[in-house]
Amino acid sequence: MASIEACVFTRKRWVLEKMLAFGFQQVGDDYVIERSFLNGDFEAILTVTEKGMVTGRVIDAISHEEYYQLRQKNATGAYVNTVRAAYEELLEAVAAACCQDVLFASDQANRLTQSILERFQVAPDFPWEKETRYQSYGTFRHASNRKWFALIMHVKRAVLDKDDNPDPVDIINLKIQPEQGEALRQLPSVYSAYHMNHKTWISVVLDDTHPDAAIMKWIDESYRLTK
Repeated sequence: MASIEACVFTRKRWVLEKMLAFGFQQVGDDYVIERSFLNGDFEAILTVTEKGMVTGRVIDAISHEEYYQLRQKNATGAYVNTVRAAYEELLEAVAAACCQDVLFASDQANRLTQSILERFQVAPDFPWEKETRYQSYGTFRHASNRKWFALIMHVKRAVLDKDDNPDPVDIINLKIQPEQGEALRQLPSVYSAYHMNHKTWISVVLDDTHPDAAIMKWIDESYRLTK
């Protein structure tokens, strides 16, 4: 399950000038802020790395210990739910003050989105935006037949490597000719399509392993095959 922080900040980009104005302090390579909430009963400590990764700690002001119930899935009492809601409200306020919205989590996904818009005059739509787990899944469709030619998803690396790696990544699903599949899947960061036909679709991790120009060639082919 994604952390509370990941849910709030997944499609955000930190703006350093806004962070400093809001009160973040540089500590080594990171930026840290402390804020009390819920009438001073709790202290939130947020740490943002230079790559924009966010971690948070919530400290009980009375015991001075971390309030672990916040992250326990089976902790569903009225009080812990009140603390969660107040913490999420604080995170949303930080995001509004310190971040700008982006469509996708990775820089490469956002660059490719702009390239697709310029080449095909197609912007993504988000058909599952009301569902937290799938809200960042963006589809790129033909105007004529509404078929997808690309789908960008934010998933755990584990679903690709079939291990327990919890790190989230953006991937793009693209249609291919079946005879190309074996060769493409031998390339680093290219997999059998996640949640789509393995023979005719691939998933490419958008972590800059492959340059934008190379992925755009695969997008061109997917566009042609689905037209």
